[in-house]
Amino acid sequence: MKFWRRYWYLIGGVLFVLLTFFMGLWGCGNLPRIQTILIFSWMAMLVHQTEEYAFPGGMPSITNMAAFREKEAPYKYPFHAQQCFICNVFLCYTFYILAICFPDVIWLGASQVLCVLVQLGAHALLINFSLKDIYNPGLGSTLFLQAPVAIYYIWYVVTRLPEKAGQLWFGIPGAFAAMIICFIAPVFLMKNRKNNYPFAEEEMYGYKKDKVLEIYHDSKPSILQKVGIK
Repeated sequence: MKFWRRYWYLIGGVLFVLLTFFMGLWGCGNLPRIQTILIFSWMAMLVHQTEEYAFPGGMPSITNMAAFREKEAPYKYPFHAQQCFICNVFLCYTFYILAICFPDVIWLGASQVLCVLVQLGAHALLINFSLKDIYNPGLGSTLFLQAPVAIYYIWYVVTRLPEKAGQLWFGIPGAFAAMIICFIAPVFLMKNRKNNYPFAEEEMYGYKKDKVLEIYHDSKPSILQKVGIK
């Protein structure tokens, strides 16, 4: 478990490669199209996670040091390795796999693919604002993988399954609820400065380490601190 927690995002990258071969050699020609789209959506999420934590990586420092500007325990508060592992593997994988296993439940599939709406808000707006930049780890896969898959899913349901198209609207609140349950709520429910799950030095930093440290050393309180999230 310790190894998995430390390298979950690289293991996810290997899973992406395996799914690529599976879909290319068998899945695309044998699985229902709606299920195929949802598998590609999960694959896009695997790339997204690898971009956030490995290539170029740096999401832990961007979150704790640039966004929250945590001074006392930036390597493990409020975002720590155990919480990150649980959110991105157990909760996120379960949510995506459920939609794949029940492709005819259109509102569930729509909730999966429309998570891109939250990702765009977080990466294109909030995180870029914190970094004062036009890119951050995760934005590329959101724009060029997750968003196109979501658009294609919506198009497919509207044109090929018009009798179920009304369920797409339920995907919007479903996506926000899923992101809250899988990612946002655990950060605040599991935060603890005395936890024993700091991020390793090599996974803490990635994209623009110097810029993150410059923001971190700025003594001004962050927007999150001003609204009482400490």
